[in-house]
Amino acid sequence: MNTTAYIIIILVCLLFSAFFSATETAFASYSHTKIRTMAEDDNLKAKRVMELDDKFDKVLSTLLIGNNIVNILASSLATLLFIGWIKGDADTASMISTIVMTVVVLIFGEITPKTIAKENPESFAMAVAPILKVFMFIFTPLTLLFGLWQKLMIKFFKKNEEEGLAEKELITIVEEAEEEGRIDEEESELICSAIEFDDIEAIEIFTPRVDVVGIPLDATEKEIAKVFSESGYSRLPVYKGTIDNIVGILNQKDFYSKVYGTNKNFKTIVYQPVFVNPSIKISDLLKLFQKVKMHIAIIADEFGGTAGIITMEDILEELVGEIWDEHDEIVEGIVEVAENEYKVLGTASIEDVMDKFDIKLNEEENDASMVGGWVIEELGKIPNEGDKFVYEGVEITVLKTEYRRIMEVSFKKLPNIEKEED
Repeated sequence: MNTTAYIIIILVCLLFSAFFSATETAFASYSHTKIRTMAEDDNLKAKRVMELDDKFDKVLSTLLIGNNIVNILASSLATLLFIGWIKGDADTASMISTIVMTVVVLIFGEITPKTIAKENPESFAMAVAPILKVFMFIFTPLTLLFGLWQKLMIKFFKKNEEEGLAEKELITIVEEAEEEGRIDEEESELICSAIEFDDIEAIEIFTPRVDVVGIPLDATEKEIAKVFSESGYSRLPVYKGTIDNIVGILNQKDFYSKVYGTNKNFKTIVYQPVFVNPSIKISDLLKLFQKVKMHIAIIADEFGGTAGIITMEDILEELVGEIWDEHDEIVEGIVEVAENEYKVLGTASIEDVMDKFDIKLNEEENDASMVGGWVIEELGKIPNEGDKFVYEGVEITVLKTEYRRIMEVSFKKLPNIEKEED
């Protein structure tokens, strides 16, 4: 075989190498949603791609077999070619051939075609699908052989992890889609909130006992009207003796339409409260609210007292963000006061604050869900105004306290301080 024939065959092998590499990239990275949508619109090319996607293992085997065959053939012929050119020194010829073919295959058989295919994988996959089907038919004996080998390996190396995407993987996909501009920030936040929804417990978003506004069972009509007016709430717990003994829930609408201005006792329109434990998932609580047609639940502590309350609005806000109505006084839990400095309410989510500084909390060491509880854990005492400490390069200062509660905290990123290692 003359030199020209060797070069032609090597070039053909490189062409096929580029084809197999680009096709592998296209089929691994194209948008399944786009292809499926086009297929549903009777796009024949998209339908071919969908058919091949159902046989992805066979597609991948075909591409790998074809790529290896042409690369090995090209390298072998190049070695023979260089031995013919450099007579008398086979070792040197083999070494030069290896170096040259490695560079050539990387540039023209791998990097360049994969880069081109990655730019528009859907169009490329639809264009090469018919050619790929031909190669799948040609390599059928080999793919069957490797398929049997794959099944044998699976028996020896069984997967211990569950199939399917984990939540973190789904969130990563959503974040990547946002970065690429396929979805906007609001859509990304809504999807991520929905994904994490099942993991949130009632204790993480409840209103603590000290902030619960209630009505004594012996309250007068005027006193009840005053509480409704000052609080702005549409439903209030009714307690006997102390807030630890909640006996019912009073609806503002029922109070004014059925009791106010009459001689009726408001106790007749108080309905039974729903009690839940602090660890109930809010997804389960939402189903419970729908079942019993309630909008508020009492969270009971381990001693049978009241830990706090949680409402339907609290749950919905975990999905769509804060919901303000015309009667609410808008209070931001996290306010930026300067670059890398925030004033934070003690009731704000500690995870939301740490996200601002890109800090990952150790869940095993941290039990608190709110900033106030976390600061107390870190200081190891009930703090006073002015108490401060540094965490992962962030200076935390207690700004305001009230009755042993932390009301406001300052978070400030310190310059030129590296985060402490875990």
